[in-house]
Amino acid sequence: MSDGRGRIPCTRSSLLRARAQLARVRKGTTLIRRKREALVAQLFSLARPAVDAREAIQASVNDAYVALARAIAIHGVDGLRALAQPLRPVHVELRPAHIWGVSVADVSRVGALRRTLDARGTAPGSTGPAAMEAATRFESLADLLLDAASREMRVARLAAAVAQSSQQLHVLEQRIEPALHREIAMVRRTLEEREREEHLALKHLQRRRRSRA
Repeated sequence: MSDGRGRIPCTRSSLLRARAQLARVRKGTTLIRRKREALVAQLFSLARPAVDAREAIQASVNDAYVALARAIAIHGVDGLRALAQPLRPVHVELRPAHIWGVSVADVSRVGALRRTLDARGTAPGSTGPAAMEAATRFESLADLLLDAASREMRVARLAAAVAQSSQQLHVLEQRIEPALHREIAMVRRTLEEREREEHLALKHLQRRRRSRA
């Protein structure tokens, strides 16, 4: 918006250019505001389910660790570690998605996490109900965590996008647009002063010519 030396060339082309910039800024502000409103609506639609999921996860955590404490009291830490062998990997799939230009990912598990005693491959006599209960509780907890992963990721990404949009709006509305208004006003005022000076000079020249004639 200046000629590089802190001064704006007060010409008609500068005035037209500043007006065009102001029109683009206003259009960009409108688009960003609409995008932010859409992101906020999406965020609110996910907020309540996310809160409910966190409460369910907290309750599941409490139940799982109570069951774990019982199992440790009966089998001991080393005994539970032996029953947990062999360890199994948990496979998940990530599917990319977009919400108003915001990149997110949907997380889904491959196969069920909760298993029967036969699927765990442990002997019923050596396992006992306490260890089975602990394993079932933690597998249920893992199910809840994976179900909530996509929602939590969307909430985090949308919240960051809303904050970024708000910052962009603040810059456009509080800095760039006022600066363009000041520039337009200054250039217009300077051009009007020049026109008045030229008009007065022309009248003075005409008077001198008439006086000579």
